Amino acid sequence: MPAGKYTYVIERGPEYTRGNGSFEIKSGSTTEIKEKLSRLINMASKGWWSGELHVHRSAKDIELLIRAEDLHIAPIITWWNRSNKWKNSQIPERKVVSFDDNYFYDLLGGEDERNGGAFMYFNMEKPVDITRAQREYPCPLYFIEQAKKQPGAWIDIEKPFWWDVPVALAYGYGDSIGLLNNHCWRSRMLDSEAWGKPRNKKDFPSPRGNGFWSQHIYYHILNSGIRIAPSAGSASGVLGNPVGYNRVYVFTGGKNLEYGRWWENLRKGISFVTNGPLILPSVSGHKPGHVFKADKGRTVKLDVKLDLVGNDPVDSIEIIKNGSVERTVSFAEFNSNGGLGFLQFTKSGWFLIRVIADIPHTFRFASTAPYYVEIGDEKHYLSRESIRFFKDWVDERIGQINIDDPEKLEEVLKYHRKAKQFWQQRLSLANAD
Repeated sequence: MPAGKYTYVIERGPEYTRGNGSFEIKSGSTTEIKEKLSRLINMASKGWWSGELHVHRSAKDIELLIRAEDLHIAPIITWWNRSNKWKNSQIPERKVVSFDDNYFYDLLGGEDERNGGAFMYFNMEKPVDITRAQREYPCPLYFIEQAKKQPGAWIDIEKPFWWDVPVALAYGYGDSIGLLNNHCWRSRMLDSEAWGKPRNKKDFPSPRGNGFWSQHIYYHILNSGIRIAPSAGSASGVLGNPVGYNRVYVFTGGKNLEYGRWWENLRKGISFVTNGPLILPSVSGHKPGHVFKADKGRTVKLDVKLDLVGNDPVDSIEIIKNGSVERTVSFAEFNSNGGLGFLQFTKSGWFLIRVIADIPHTFRFASTAPYYVEIGDEKHYLSRESIRFFKDWVDERIGQINIDDPEKLEEVLKYHRKAKQFWQQRLSLANAD
């Protein structure tokens, strides 16, 4: 480094305090800085294990990187549309590598990123050949169907606003969805939806608008009766984030991490996503993903509690119920009361807890996966507005698809037409505005 004055920040993921300061380098001399980072919390000791689902880093560096960030699971992308690392190389017998007891990385992560959006592939036995795919042909669901023939294959919908999301949901494809995705950077927000469905910037203004748009769409998904767990990804290696900046914590219990159980409980939504605040939610003694059940005519009353730590000041703590903010609690009030109060349901629905950090230049937050409430025979909250939102979305997408070959066009459109039927049928089942 050239001579001069510098400032620094040292981090090791969100579970440690930050080290920061300034120093000066003088020509011909050595400057040494020593910082000891203290633990804020040991999430693993409480049964919560961290991971993230969007890593573009090399296998030779990944052990150092995830150890440095205290990240326990990190599948790495080794095949995508433009290249396939395994085309001329033998697929390793051990596809999931473990080290230091409780750290894992998957060598066979894949990404199909085209006009319809990006879909991530994990826990595969072998890659799907997507290198000859065109921007619109074949439909992403064609490759997902191939992948699903492999036992244990996991499909992550990389962002909620990708154009083919309502089609994938209609087919039941998607084991998780990137609620906390790579448009959230440590230093700033990416302010556009790239080639995905654009937001109305009056309703979702910068700089946090893109993040709230992703959440808005996710809440519409839940309001349509589709239960899919949130995931997180940083795209370190191609975008401006360290590995694990956006991460998902999954509760598995136990002193050691079981790789298969982590994914199983991620699917169940026993989890929360974060790029800052660390939370330990408990609702009437239960973790996220729990389904509270009651007979018709009964009222479900829930005691909502939360432990919260982090490096950043907290702006607000919110309970989101059926897509709307049900309650907002200031950090001062939360500190005073030590809880979020009681929440009541007289009909089936869902809710989650969201914590937003007071960091104005980016969107730093934590969100639990949903809790669900089932009262009587109607098990789902089905909003007409939300279902129509996706039905109209599919219509708009159909109008975009431009393929010169009539046979190829028909092959793609058959997925979208069936999805349109799904959303139309679901609209007839709506039980809420």
